[in-house]
Order: sequence, then structure tokens, then C-alpha cells
Amino acid sequence: MAEPNEPGLNQQQESVPDSSPPAPPPSSPQPQGPPTQVEKPPAPQQQGRDRRSQPQGRDRRNQQQRGRREGQQSHREGGNDLSIVIPVYNEEQSLRELYESIRSIANRLGRYEIIFVDDGSTDGSMRVLHDLRNRDRRVKIIRFRRNYGKSAALSVGFAHAEGSIVVTMDADLQDDPMEIPNLVGEIKKGLDLVCGWKKKRYDPIGKKMASRFFNFVTSVVTGIRIHDFNCGLKAYRKEVAKEVKVYGELHRYIPVLAHWLGYKIGEVPVQHHSRKYGKTKYGIGRFWKGFLDLLTVLFTTRYLQRPLHLFGFWGILFVLAGLAVDVYLIVLKYREGLALSNRPLFTGGILMIIVGVQFVSVGLLGEMISKTRQTSDREYSIREIWK
Repeated sequence: MAEPNEPGLNQQQESVPDSSPPAPPPSSPQPQGPPTQVEKPPAPQQQGRDRRSQPQGRDRRNQQQRGRREGQQSHREGGNDLSIVIPVYNEEQSLRELYESIRSIANRLGRYEIIFVDDGSTDGSMRVLHDLRNRDRRVKIIRFRRNYGKSAALSVGFAHAEGSIVVTMDADLQDDPMEIPNLVGEIKKGLDLVCGWKKKRYDPIGKKMASRFFNFVTSVVTGIRIHDFNCGLKAYRKEVAKEVKVYGELHRYIPVLAHWLGYKIGEVPVQHHSRKYGKTKYGIGRFWKGFLDLLTVLFTTRYLQRPLHLFGFWGILFVLAGLAVDVYLIVLKYREGLALSNRPLFTGGILMIIVGVQFVSVGLLGEMISKTRQTSDREYSIREIWK
């Protein structure tokens, strides 16, 4: 009887090893993976050492990336509410202070961009501008190959501005960025262009007197009652900035050009500061150019499409005056027997008739040119654009 039981016991003992195969997994190599992963903590410690060794560099890069993300986010959210266009010509010392002042003000006004147009600077202005752009992607740079003038800088800046309101100001710190909210507020009230009025100017007496005389003559000739046509601090509705064509030295007459296009013009007193760095880029010669440009504005805005109205008027006036003089002298000849050869006035009358005919001829030529010309935008040689 014992023999049969031994096989049974053996069978039970054999069944134990048969059920043991599921048990090995705890001791198999695969479950030992986690302990090997426990050996990886030195890597975070190494990363910690790396972070401790270069904290300032990473913080600087984080600030730069944050500025880029803000600029890209404003673009994705539908563009900018405000574009600030600043012509720059050899203003290296003032650019950083100007940027910090603008940023502190513009952050309260919504999404914005600052467009610096370098008008062929020969100092370190571009180096400073690139440094500002590396810090803040809302800073955009347009660089000319040479100096074209303020009108060219404004024209190109207007073309690249994306904001619904465009503000222009000079880079010499004489215009106060604290005035930007006041200008923007007037635009939101319904005006299309708001000019700053430097009611109290901190300029040399000669420059102030010449500017007052210039503004007075421009106001009388154009019929626009504002005090300071040439103030660099202005605010525009986007449509005005895109439609007004500025070239040559016509930046002084932007209010005139906008007014004759039918836009609503206004002005607000603004604070003016004395120049802090460098020296003025404008001499007395700019006022002579300004009066010549006034004639250009009068002609291009009122008579560009009808030049015969201008030249024909003066032509007919000269012809009539010459005829009146000659007819009077001819009557005297036949009534009193006075010889015309001894009357220089007779020659003057003939000369007036000739000049009048020439005026009419120029007007007719202008009419033919205006009917056949093809309008084209003025282009300037741009060296680089950072947007």
C-alpha cells in the first residue's frame, strides 16, 4: 500500500515545479529594469550643475525668446493696434533711452510695434537697433543704403506699418513719448490726423522765429488753421498713412496733403524738450526748400489733374495785360502821332503777350502729360529689413 502512495506523492511534488514557471518573472532580467533606471539620478545633478554654471546666459536667452513670442503672438492675434515710426539718422546715444520710454507707455495701449527707419546713419545706431531687436521682437528695423531724408524714411515706414493707428516721432528725445496716449485718444474721438503743437519750444531763438514765420505763411496760403505743421510728433489713422504720398521734403506738409484729400485734421499741445545728445541735422537752408515745397504742394494737390487751370489763368492774364498796353499805345500813335519806336512800354507789352502764350502752351502740355502718365510709387534703395 505504501508503494502506490509514493507515486502519488511524487506526482504532487512534480506538480509543484510545474506551477513554478509563472513565479520566475519577479527574478527575470526584465523586472530588474527599474533598479537600473534608479542609477540615472546623476544626470539631473549634472543638468543642475550646467544650470548653475550658466544662469545669466539662459536668463538672457529666455528674455529674448519671451520678446519674440510676444511679437509673434501679437501678429497671430490680428496684427498691432499701434505702429510707432521713428526716422533715425546718427542718434546712437538716444536710442536706448527712447526705446525704454516708448515701451513703458505703449504697453498700456495694447499690441504695438516700433519701426526704426535708419536713414543712412554713419555712427553706431544700427548696432544699438540690432541689440534692441534681440531683446524685443516688436522692434522692426529698415535700413537705407544712404541718406535720403526724413520724407523717404516716413514714406517707407508708413508702407510697412501694420497698426490701425500710426504715430511718428523724432529719435532725438525732443518729442516726449508720454504724449502718445493723448494723440491716440484724439484719433479714437474721430480725427484722422492729429498734429502735435510745440507750444513752448526749447530751440535756439533763430530756429523758433523762422519756424513761426514758416507756419504762419503756410497757414495763410493753405487755409488750414494749425500752429505747427512740422512737428515730428503726429498720430494718423492707418488710411491716412497709406494714402498720403510723401517724398522730397513734403513731410512738412503732411497735414496739408491729408486735409486736401478730405481727412479731418486737428492738433493738441505737446511737451517739447531741449536736445539731450548730439546736434540738429537741419540748417537754415531747409526753410528755403520748405517754401519751394509749398509751391509743389499747392500745384500737385490742386492742379495736378488740371494744370491748364493754373498756367492758363496766368497766361491769359499776361496776354490781356500785354494787349491792353499795346492797344493803348497804338491809340496814342494815331490820335497824337507818337512814334511807337520811342516807347519801350510797347516792347514790354509784346513781351507780356509772348510770356502769356508760353504759359498757356505749358498748361496744354501738362494736360496731355497728365492724361497719359502712369503713376508709380517712389522707391528707395533699402539695404536690409528686420521684421
